Amino acid sequence: MKRSDLTEFEVEEQGFKIKIKRNSGEPVLVGGAAGYSNHPFPVAAQAEAPKAPAATPPPANAASTGGDEAGFAYVKSPMVGTFYRSPSPDSPPFVDANSKVEEKSVVCIIEAMKIMNEIQAEVKGTVVEVLVENGQPVEYGQRLFKVKVG
Repeated sequence: MKRSDLTEFEVEEQGFKIKIKRNSGEPVLVGGAAGYSNHPFPVAAQAEAPKAPAATPPPANAASTGGDEAGFAYVKSPMVGTFYRSPSPDSPPFVDANSKVEEKSVVCIIEAMKIMNEIQAEVKGTVVEVLVENGQPVEYGQRLFKVKVG
């Protein structure tokens, strides 16, 4: 939502409605129609906009070294979607093994809900390994690239 400067997003389908607001400062109620129980989401869940940096989790695609090999980091998926190594089928991949990356380097695209999201390395180093095949579905927090930090 930040990248697209969206402040509000709403979807309604088959009696299920979800509304997302960014930085509104007020609680948002997310739920479905009364009596509708055949959906994977809870009927009512309340979320609040973050009020302090301590309450904000680190970005999921940030390279993380916690519990991993020393000197290496992983670029992780910030969302569920489809992984693409290049901007189009005819284009070369954003990065390959042995590619140098900076924090702002785009390393792949993840398509989620028909939106193409550019994923940045968020770490400076050299790509050691591409861990996902082009066109493969990915999960939130899944490792996409192994990067040698430095």
